[in-house]
Amino acid sequence: MKKKIGILGVISAASTTQYYKGITDLYNDRYQNYYYTEIIIYSLDFQYFTDLENEYRMEEYMDYILKGVHTLKKAGADIVIMAANSPHSVFDEIRQRALIPMISIVEATAVRASEQKIKKVLLTGIKYTMQSNFYQNTFKKYEIEVLTPTEEHQNEINSIIFNELAIRHFSSHSRDRLVHIIDSYDVDSVILGCTELPLILSNEHCNIPVLDTLSIHIHAILNYAIK
Repeated sequence: MKKKIGILGVISAASTTQYYKGITDLYNDRYQNYYYTEIIIYSLDFQYFTDLENEYRMEEYMDYILKGVHTLKKAGADIVIMAANSPHSVFDEIRQRALIPMISIVEATAVRASEQKIKKVLLTGIKYTMQSNFYQNTFKKYEIEVLTPTEEHQNEINSIIFNELAIRHFSSHSRDRLVHIIDSYDVDSVILGCTELPLILSNEHCNIPVLDTLSIHIHAILNYAIK
């Protein structure tokens, strides 16, 4: 029996739409029909959510996320996913209080990295994600080292995400800058630890393997929803 998927989204809208498209496209690729699992989307206030992150108002942050999770649950979702990397900084706390199955983008990515025998990765994303330790804590269980860029590089990546990708503005110059930053580090792979980054970067652009967290998460979600 298919499970109804609840997407906690609009953090940002650009990646939320990719989740919807990605799940339905992957379903069609696998099963060659249109009996898609049902999907419910609840949109958070992107700026308010970002303000809470930037100001580290963590209790208010978790309460706001839980409000969205509970709304999806009441709407009939059988599983809830957060369509972004950064809220996974409080994933364990949210899952314990949500009382509904949730799929972690970080855990799914760590499993994929372990399957690929990766030992050292570079974490890219928004500054909040790069300056937190939730990726390091999860990947440590798989004996994978997670490096983060310098503060200067973090500022540049963060700017590209918020000022360009979040509003679906794609620049070849920004892609080249991201590739240059990635090439500056001695690692086996790079984590696209923001679900907007796959809009501009993929394996074809990078000189090392890419861990596309958006795609990895979508596969894990569909595997759970139709198992």
